[in-house]
Amino acid sequence: MPVSLNTVYVDQIAPVPASSLDDTVRMVRESGASACICLDQPTAEELGDLAVAFDLHELAIEDSALGHQRPKLERYGDTLFAVLKPALYVDADEVVEFGEVHAFVGPQFFIAVVKADPRGPNAIPRALTRMSGKPGLVSAGPQAQLWALFDSIVDGYQPVADGLEEDINQIEDQLFSGVANTSKRIYELFGEVVDFQRATRPLRLMLEALHRGADKYHMPVELQRRFRDVLDHVIQITDRADTFRTLLQNALTVDATLAQQKQNDDTKRISGWAAILFAPTLIAAIYGMNFDHMPELHWALGYPLSIVLMVVFAAVLWVVFKAKRWF
Repeated sequence: MPVSLNTVYVDQIAPVPASSLDDTVRMVRESGASACICLDQPTAEELGDLAVAFDLHELAIEDSALGHQRPKLERYGDTLFAVLKPALYVDADEVVEFGEVHAFVGPQFFIAVVKADPRGPNAIPRALTRMSGKPGLVSAGPQAQLWALFDSIVDGYQPVADGLEEDINQIEDQLFSGVANTSKRIYELFGEVVDFQRATRPLRLMLEALHRGADKYHMPVELQRRFRDVLDHVIQITDRADTFRTLLQNALTVDATLAQQKQNDDTKRISGWAAILFAPTLIAAIYGMNFDHMPELHWALGYPLSIVLMVVFAAVLWVVFKAKRWF
């Protein structure tokens, strides 16, 4: 089984690396220790073995095996099941990549199942191991490790929001500079912002649910404060994401308006030149008819006069349309 972290906390104080998952299960059952485990893309069979070892609910295991879950928080007896979406802004490609992490939190265990994490394979284990330097939090047990997971993922949303904001600022500059494919870029950004909202919006309800159940499930006051701090960060991020979506919707409206305006300007130019060419064409058509009895047909000045009339009419119409700013 691909285990990237396997630690046991004896008396909720001292972290002790375990040699194997079987050793971890034995220590949890025999000595009342608390396990902290991080698995990297386990198979359905491996998740099944884990479910048997820690008495995990079959519905939660099924969701974890299938993957592609929305962010959510569900309780099965004494076990919490949480789904979170870590994100990373890739500056080179100007895109946002999303991952998926599942967490099982019981009275004596915390299990993180990393389906995908664009931040790297060590991001989640690193967030969980930093708990060792905070004895006041370690003593809170697996709930504190759930906070560490939330805190790490929510902190990772800040650079994503900064990257999206910079891209939107560039779009606003490009709107009035005539850069090609601006509409396509707006639609791409709009999709990324919507995906970002899908990852962040549910967190607010999840954290509020944890806060409501704090007394029932004996969450320490210090840990409640830390979850409220994460909630504050989530609210800031979701507010920014809402602003991004509004800005992009406005950008789409402005882009459509500018495209319509450009089309109108092109139509005016085409109509203006058509009108200018109409006068010479009319004169040429009249004098090009092959009638024997026709005024000025044998007049010596007829040809130069028709040419002058063509030029004069065209010049007058050009001046009129120029004054109306059609050209």
